[in-house]
Amino acid sequence: MDSKVYKSVMSSEETDSVIQALNSNRHRQGPLLPVLHSIQARIGYVPKGSVALIAQELNLSEADVHGVISFYHDFRHEPTGANVIQICRAESCQALGANALVKHACSRLGVGFHQTTRDNNFTLEPVYCLGNCMNSPAIRVNDDVYGDMTDEKFDDLVEQLITQVIEVKSP
Repeated sequence: MDSKVYKSVMSSEETDSVIQALNSNRHRQGPLLPVLHSIQARIGYVPKGSVALIAQELNLSEADVHGVISFYHDFRHEPTGANVIQICRAESCQALGANALVKHACSRLGVGFHQTTRDNNFTLEPVYCLGNCMNSPAIRVNDDVYGDMTDEKFDDLVEQLITQVIEVKSP
């Protein structure tokens, strides 16, 4: 594997992580998904520049690799903010106010879906069903699910998260 070629499109850390993921999973039957999950677990996303390397090493076409990455919504090509906020887009949540919540969240954060705030604190994403229909509308922030979400609760949660980031950055 000639990693020098790929260091021009990926950082050396990204390239090393991709190579480690490939080496750890290439022996598996159907290794593509385990490789992609491993890369994302290591660096938080699957760099666009890694597609050619993955394809070459797994004897797949770049279109095959890209197709799998784009099919599964959990794979990302860009780093996320410190906090990933997902707003449920399933029918129950929409019926109970998720569309208005989306408008509020976009306005509050100054971003749309699949975007990250300038300060890298928040990434906003749609998600289809968080399994919390009884408490619609629901959101997930990182690994925590919150139900009965209102604009006010959303703002309070964002403020708490900003405070946590500030505390972490302070000496």
